[in-house]
Amino acid sequence: MTNQEIFKYVKNHPSGKVKIAYADIDGILRGKYISTEKFLSFKNSETAFCDVVFGWDANDVAYDNGKYTGWHTGYPDAPARLDLTTFRKIPWENGIPFFLGEIINKDGSPAFVCPRQLLKKVLSDAQPEGFTPFFSQEFEWFNFKETPHSAADKNYKNLTPLSPGMFGYSILRSSLENPFFSDLFELLKKFGIPVEGLHTETGPGVLEAAIQYSTIIEAADRATLFKTAVKEIAYKHGILATFMAKISENLPGCGGHVHQSLWDKAAKKNLFFDAKDKHNMSELMKSYVAGQLHCLPHLLPMYAPTINSYKRLVEGAWAPTTLTWAVDNRTVALRVLSGGSKSCRLETRVIGSDANPYLAMAAALASGLYGIRKKMKLKQPATVGNGYKDFSNGILPSNLHEATIQMKSSTIAKEILGEKFVEHFTQTREWEWRQHLKAVTDWEYKRYFEII
Repeated sequence: MTNQEIFKYVKNHPSGKVKIAYADIDGILRGKYISTEKFLSFKNSETAFCDVVFGWDANDVAYDNGKYTGWHTGYPDAPARLDLTTFRKIPWENGIPFFLGEIINKDGSPAFVCPRQLLKKVLSDAQPEGFTPFFSQEFEWFNFKETPHSAADKNYKNLTPLSPGMFGYSILRSSLENPFFSDLFELLKKFGIPVEGLHTETGPGVLEAAIQYSTIIEAADRATLFKTAVKEIAYKHGILATFMAKISENLPGCGGHVHQSLWDKAAKKNLFFDAKDKHNMSELMKSYVAGQLHCLPHLLPMYAPTINSYKRLVEGAWAPTTLTWAVDNRTVALRVLSGGSKSCRLETRVIGSDANPYLAMAAALASGLYGIRKKMKLKQPATVGNGYKDFSNGILPSNLHEATIQMKSSTIAKEILGEKFVEHFTQTREWEWRQHLKAVTDWEYKRYFEII
């Protein structure tokens, strides 16, 4: 739609309101409804939004170590801009108009705290090279026959899963919950998030969906909106959806794997494909993979941002633990899928479903471009067999604290993402670690209460 058509739709919508949202550092959409009149009054779509959303954590507790905003600034409104290209109609809210926005500085330049702006910065690094990145993300998530109130009342224990047992790729389960399945497929498409596939994954009430690929900014928008949209559609069916990376030590974790490829400027040729290579990998793709392998330990909090993320990254749980790559192997960090000229791509499997899509995609692209820019050679051979036992290139950091320290001191992270962003982001992860240290867990009660 043209801007004129968008404004006409907004003006004529009977609700008299517009829904807007911004992604915070954790990828959580923070937003509100505004009146049609207020929306139409914005000059060049510029507005403002309280900057506290970049000064508190996922539970709205204010950071005590941030510089961008805090008690020392008084939490003022930050300049912001709505992106008209993100216009969507929310089908489960009578087609109400919706827009994503991003945070800017007073002079209109991108704000370093804004995840969507970071991804745009990384994209701008690719464009002078003549690259058009195409990305997509797939998600696994658990679903429960609960409400936010019932789950909280149960202290998030003994929740009723949408379906029992370990039944991956089940035709039966998709029929059992067909109204929910059908709404997910159809409403997501109407909301501008086309899904290529939807199926049950192994585990009680687990689903997996693959979002159709697109240019990278659109891909990140789709992925971010997907998580919120799924939760909202689930509410309509009396279902509670969670994208936690690991909900139980006895069940597989939830991945948020990102698929990626680089095409030429006209988006007509996949630059990752070379039919003459034994793996159909071009030299460009090999440098991209080498860059990601090299940068992974420097950027891991971008892919695994929470305490819980690292409960997923354990041996034998369908998530990688080693710095490995291979062709069509689900035990490694980087899985190359190079069967055809159109489908040739890299799947980064480290990423969990709890990651911020803007940050995960920014890290993946930036590290791949780093390998290309440095003309890195893929000297590490492809893993054959069990990637959990291939320690030839090292292992991933084992917890958020270890990963954050490495990223905070990394000259590579600062070079490819910017010093201000790295400082701000690692401060938020340090905060997350400190909150975890204060908690007394059920595991500690069971292990120590009587015996110690």
